[in-house]
Amino acid sequence: MPRQNRVTPLGDIISTTARGNFMGNRGCLHDNDQNIRRLYQSRRWIICQLNFKGRRQPIMAPRHYTQLFFLDEATALAAGHRPCAECMRSRFNAFCSLWAQAHPGLAGGLKPLVDVIDTILHQERMTATKQKVTYPEQIDYLPDGSFITLEQGGQPYLVLEDTLFTWSPEGYHQRITRPTDQIVQVLTPRSVVNTLMHGYKTIIHPSAFV
Repeated sequence: MPRQNRVTPLGDIISTTARGNFMGNRGCLHDNDQNIRRLYQSRRWIICQLNFKGRRQPIMAPRHYTQLFFLDEATALAAGHRPCAECMRSRFNAFCSLWAQAHPGLAGGLKPLVDVIDTILHQERMTATKQKVTYPEQIDYLPDGSFITLEQGGQPYLVLEDTLFTWSPEGYHQRITRPTDQIVQVLTPRSVVNTLMHGYKTIIHPSAFV
């Protein structure tokens, strides 16, 4: 029976036998029987490498943070996570620098405090009733690496050049031509979309390039 520890672009935590290419966490979400009991413990939602300095930790150990898994970095960003400052240091630095360029009024300088970024992201990813925040946008304005739905609550699609790729836990195996002049619902938090527009190149699963 697969554990419930895989994250979708909507931020949902699902059970699947498919493996993820990135790990991350939101704090301890599970009980002693490895059942998910809450969506998050902290507003610090991070993305991590699967392997770092040979560290090993049992999955869903009691009173330990819940290891979550993502198809790729683009999925994790859509869910509201950001790169880890330790195991993904270079990507964390690039993300923070470009986030600051995209939001000079919020960043307060070239090196914004990570607490500032985490606070903004928490406001952008979830409502007070713990629902995923989405917003309408003209699809022509969205950068590569963004996630959208064509209708409220619909199938998540990855935006990449002139194509929309259907997300699944296993990868991107279906594609449609990217429409033009259409309003869509954006899943990726607004400040992350702005950071992508300022040059952050997110990591996308290889199945999108086959």
